[in-house]
Amino acid sequence: MAQTQHGSRFDGQVALITGASRGIGLGVAARLVAEGARVVITARKPEGLEAALRELDAGDSVISVAGRADDADHQRAAVDTAVREFGGLDVLVNNTGINPAYGPIVDIEDAAARKIMDVNVLSALAWTRHALAAGLGRERPGAVINMASVAGISPAPGIAYYGVSKAALIGLTVQLAAELAPQVRVNAIAPAVIKTKFAEALYAGDEEGVAGGYPLKRLGVPEDIAAAAAFLASADAAWITGQTLVVDGGAGLRASL
Repeated sequence: MAQTQHGSRFDGQVALITGASRGIGLGVAARLVAEGARVVITARKPEGLEAALRELDAGDSVISVAGRADDADHQRAAVDTAVREFGGLDVLVNNTGINPAYGPIVDIEDAAARKIMDVNVLSALAWTRHALAAGLGRERPGAVINMASVAGISPAPGIAYYGVSKAALIGLTVQLAAELAPQVRVNAIAPAVIKTKFAEALYAGDEEGVAGGYPLKRLGVPEDIAAAAAFLASADAAWITGQTLVVDGGAGLRASL
């Protein structure tokens, strides 16, 4: 992955990013590495992480740890790796999210609903707990970024329960921000449709038409979200906590027109 010069806001800092073998998570990893961070990336499949490491091409600055995001042993192992190999942890990006159910919310099966909440919300809380136990915010300011969605802010037909989980994640962000201040800042990002494999079903077959519905006339790309994450995780956002930054290509403007 070609590195663009973005400055050095994260020199000497360590970040852990979940769900980072592709898409938004990989984009965030690339941006933080480009700004000087050493990064631990996680994902479920080792082969996906190996491909991500090759794409990042960042040498010893990036380490991968494979495992399920909602598995406690994996969470501990990834955080322990950050501390052991890089000396600590300064930034946690809770990016992992799943949506195995499509259709009306009243039709979702209980098992699918519970799994969505386990991965999208409860695991974010668990990762944050492990990060705090490992010293996040203890000696210098720390930051947590939770990857929410515009589906958590307004109705999202077809992916409604995913939206419920993201609304819960936004609520978790607010509560954690209040409890962890001033040592750790906690913010969320709410993207609209981003060109990733995860969101492909939302634009496949009619990308031009979907993009035409946005005032900025294009879909988002992972780099758009990575820039927002880097800002919120950096000292440039030192007086920002408990907020949800909507990155939607202007889609929210339609409701006010």
